[in-house]
Amino acid sequence: DAHLPAVPAAAQTPEALRVRFAHPPRWEPEVVLEKKFMNREPAHASVLLAIMLREQPTVLLTERTAHLSTHSGQVAFPGGRADPGDATAADTALREAQEEVGLAPEFVDVLGTLPTYVTGSSFIITPVVALVRPDCELRPNPYEVADLFEVPLAFLLDPANHRRHVFDRDGVRREWFSMPYQDSRKNHFIWGATAGMLRNFYRFMQA
Repeated sequence: DAHLPAVPAAAQTPEALRVRFAHPPRWEPEVVLEKKFMNREPAHASVLLAIMLREQPTVLLTERTAHLSTHSGQVAFPGGRADPGDATAADTALREAQEEVGLAPEFVDVLGTLPTYVTGSSFIITPVVALVRPDCELRPNPYEVADLFEVPLAFLLDPANHRRHVFDRDGVRREWFSMPYQDSRKNHFIWGATAGMLRNFYRFMQA
């Protein structure tokens, strides 16, 4: 998708992001529903699309541990299933982020939410977008998180770094995005629901 424009740097500042969520444009998400691959009751969940306020903003991502029952080993946002005590999607995302990576809510400034994304495993996910102070201390839960890393926001908001995939099996056509990213330590393969929600974030920012 290198023919599509990247989101300008001026639109990625904390002030610009606050204005964008305070006065959102008319837009349509590009990816909202995956092909179902697991028969289970739908469950509501939230993830935290955490923008770390570094000199060049980054997005916080995790690599899930291999033994988890769903989406094991995959790159994901901090987040998880809603609890009955959660009043809002943001409450879920903040609680889960604290449980998973040790991110205390006082370091987080929630901007708003993106449209829900329904995974093939029947999770109805609300992405909660937030700014995070860089002086926070992160302590990943080793049971859930195998790795913690950050990707430049500018990289994720440039569609030249987005890849499209198509897979046909047993007459079922599946399509998804990926955003492979290499840092100084390893290659990170961002794909599936995480990449789909980031693609929607790009569409929201570019609208």
